[in-house]
Amino acid sequence: MKQAVLTILCLLMSVYIQVADITTISNAFKGGKAANLTAVMDQEVDIAVPGASKKGNPKEATTILNSFFEKNKPTGFSVVHHADKKENGFFVGKLPTNGGEFRVNVTYRVDGDNMLIQSIRIE
Repeated sequence: MKQAVLTILCLLMSVYIQVADITTISNAFKGGKAANLTAVMDQEVDIAVPGASKKGNPKEATTILNSFFEKNKPTGFSVVHHADKKENGFFVGKLPTNGGEFRVNVTYRVDGDNMLIQSIRIE
């Protein structure tokens, strides 16, 4: 009986646990559209791409990403790992481009119904 109650409790809890929807971010990487990420960036973003690294506002981060996408045209994007913990989360993805394949790490925080990117690292 205890095991049945515990199982039901776990099932109910899993219904209430939500993973952040990263579709907007994933699609922006897939299409090489840095401007689509500006609206989901936090006030300060730590960004690192090959040849550039900066902690700045969303406009500065978008400029760096645009420069990266101009040199490395994406041909797809796939999420390898995605995890959330309370108000924070991260995901790791593969970004194939005309200049080779890159690993993308994105961390974010959840503020109400909004997800705000805190860091982007492309290596």
